[in-house]
Amino acid sequence: MKIRVGFGYDVHRLKEGEIFILGGININHYKGTVAHSDGDVLIHAICDALLGAANLRDIGVLFPDNSDEYKNIDSKILLKKTVEILKNHNYTISNIDSTICLQKPKIKDIIPEMQKALSTVMDIPINDISIKATTTEKLGFVGNEEGISSYAVCLIEKK
Repeated sequence: MKIRVGFGYDVHRLKEGEIFILGGININHYKGTVAHSDGDVLIHAICDALLGAANLRDIGVLFPDNSDEYKNIDSKILLKKTVEILKNHNYTISNIDSTICLQKPKIKDIIPEMQKALSTVMDIPINDISIKATTTEKLGFVGNEEGISSYAVCLIEKK
C-alpha cells in the first residue's frame, strides 16, 4: 500500500449581493464570493489537495476558469469529478482536514451540515472529514471582510 499526502488552498473576494456557498451549503449572508464557478473555497481547496496528492495537477488545469463549461458550476460537481478521477487512478481517500478562514459570518454551527454534504459527494464517512473555522483577528483581507480563504490537507491510498 502506498499513501500520499496533498495540500490545497483557495481564496475568493467577498462582495455584497453575491451568493455564498461554502462546503456545498448555501449560507445566508449579505456578502458572497466573486468567482467563475459558485466560489466554494472549501471544496476548491479539497479538490486541489486530492489532485496534488495524486500528482494530477490542480483544479485550474482540470476545470479552467475561462471555460464556459464551468461558468457558475456547482463545486460539488467538480468535487465529484475529482473523486472519480482519483478512483480511475486507483486511489481511495483516507481523510481530509481543512480550515476555513473567515471573519464573518460565524459558521461553526453549520460545519456538521457541510461535513454531511461533502461525505455524500465523496462517498466517504463523515468522520473522515474535518472542517475547522477561524478568523484572522481582523487582520488582512480576511479580517477586513474583503475575502475568504481555505486550506485542506488529505491522505490518499493507492489500491
